[in-house]
Amino acid sequence: MASTSSREWRAVCEKFGRANHLSEVESRKDPENDPFRSKYEARELLKDIYCALKSVEAEESDGEADGQGEQSGSEEAECGAGRSVPGDSRAGLRAAKLAVIEYYLGVNHTETEELSAGEEHLMNCMKLLEKCTVTPENVSLFIQARNQLGILWAGRDETEKAQGFLETAESIYVNYMKEDGQPPVDLMDFFVAEEDATTQQERMRRFEMAYTHTLYYLAQVYKNLDQFERAGQYCHSTLQRQLKFNQFVPLEWAINAATLSQYYITKTRYMEARHCLAAASVIAGLAGEVPSEAAAKESQTEYEKREQLRQKRAEIARCWIKYCLNLLQDARKLLEDNIGDLDLDRQEELLRARQDEEEEKEREKKSAVLFDSCDTFDSICSLEEKVSCAFPLTFEEARAIFLVGQTYVGQAKEYFEMDGHVTDHIEIIQDHSALFKVLAFFEEDLERRCKMHKRRVDMLEPICKDLNAQYYLLICRQLQFELAETFYEMMSLKLAVAEKQDQPDTHIIKKFNLLCTSSIKYYEMFLDSLRSPEGKFPEVLEDDVLRPALVAKFSVARLQSKIISTSLAVQLENLTRSLECYNFIMQYCMDHPEAKKAVETELELSEEMVSLLPLKINRIKSKMVSANS
Repeated sequence: MASTSSREWRAVCEKFGRANHLSEVESRKDPENDPFRSKYEARELLKDIYCALKSVEAEESDGEADGQGEQSGSEEAECGAGRSVPGDSRAGLRAAKLAVIEYYLGVNHTETEELSAGEEHLMNCMKLLEKCTVTPENVSLFIQARNQLGILWAGRDETEKAQGFLETAESIYVNYMKEDGQPPVDLMDFFVAEEDATTQQERMRRFEMAYTHTLYYLAQVYKNLDQFERAGQYCHSTLQRQLKFNQFVPLEWAINAATLSQYYITKTRYMEARHCLAAASVIAGLAGEVPSEAAAKESQTEYEKREQLRQKRAEIARCWIKYCLNLLQDARKLLEDNIGDLDLDRQEELLRARQDEEEEKEREKKSAVLFDSCDTFDSICSLEEKVSCAFPLTFEEARAIFLVGQTYVGQAKEYFEMDGHVTDHIEIIQDHSALFKVLAFFEEDLERRCKMHKRRVDMLEPICKDLNAQYYLLICRQLQFELAETFYEMMSLKLAVAEKQDQPDTHIIKKFNLLCTSSIKYYEMFLDSLRSPEGKFPEVLEDDVLRPALVAKFSVARLQSKIISTSLAVQLENLTRSLECYNFIMQYCMDHPEAKKAVETELELSEEMVSLLPLKINRIKSKMVSANS
């Protein structure tokens, strides 16, 4: 330095090190009533360094004008960057050092919630870098400054501005690695003596970490721009790089991977979804064993660790449940006919085509981005093998996936208990019920299918009875409607069984009627939940309950007409109630024409039944008159 000795330069480096320690270490200990105390101290030190650099810059400029300063300039370059720099690069190096301090001041201000000042310093950093070409000395700063500006603008909901900075950072990295690729100087190395400089390996690791952050922030930006495909790609790349360069916190990484799996599920990309979930489970295991309750009682920290581990692993289990459920449901869509039953011809066709599909899946797997950390890859593959990612086409295949899902239901319920996690617990039970429902689709034996639906009733009915509708109205409605549908399905199955018999016995008829009345009960409970406190049914149904309410009325109408009775009076009463429900649907759609689109099929059938039922009712009345005369 022009008038600064090595001793003075070391003092500057020590001041920089102290500022970094205050920001990264001491700040974590700051009291709640003064949360930025260490950050403010660090800022003052950075300002001092900036002033010192500007002073030296002015002295060097004067010295160079007089033909002096070459030797001292080289000394500064060597001390500051950890490598010797030619004389004609000194101006660029001075600009880079000032830019580094501007960068850290910008970060400091943004971390203390002074965004305008943070933006100003970061833009000053960018202006200083305009004097430089991208070199190993400054490429990391080029990228990290844009990362910070991307974060800042994203925080202001200026997503497109954030996108511009981050995409530029990405292109700088890609071009640098293509044209140069050597380990670049880390920002910290601008203010350390040569003997204290970071190793080449560590420089590369930090540079790769900065780029990983670029990809992570771009994933958020693309998500906010509704570019979900790109967001998913960048999120996957981020997770892969974090694993590869060992830059992750196990539980955080695992949850992010599990969350990404849910995106892949929406795209029916089950191979990728399974890979993410298997990786999530394996990496979550790196967080250690869940401490025992006895150990947790000894220390608040241990208790919190125990609960966090239990919660995150339960959340991953819930993602596995969704994987199994959606895989089964999407398979059902492939296999069902136009009335929702298993299409045997379609099933046979898909089974024949499976071999070619399996070969295609293997090609896709080889081209997919896998989480290939050498420490975890085998464990991930081993877990993947326990559940298929192909659509099940037979009951045996569906049952294998169902059993995996059911195992994770048990794991999720261990943490999300009814006491303390009401909503979560019920959602898990509903998913368990849905697993039984879709498995029943693959079962050809009608009695066994009926038993599967009975399992659904057994798990849902107690909750529905005990849940307080005042606090959990929406959930109660969901449970009521699902129970009504389940009893309806069981009634249909019993009817199909009865039709195969010459003369159904009394027991079957009694069971059939019980299922009908149970379904009616829950449909009417759902409809009653829509009434006002005074018991009045709404004149206009809200959009979210319009179709369910009209479908419930339609279902009650059909069920009332199906109840078997030898009593003419009971038959007349049931058909009259049925007609009332059909008339309600027709009248509502006449009064509110916009509702017709929601129930086109049900409305058409209601109109047909309104013309037919009066004839049946009149015939029964005639029989009653004849019987009484």
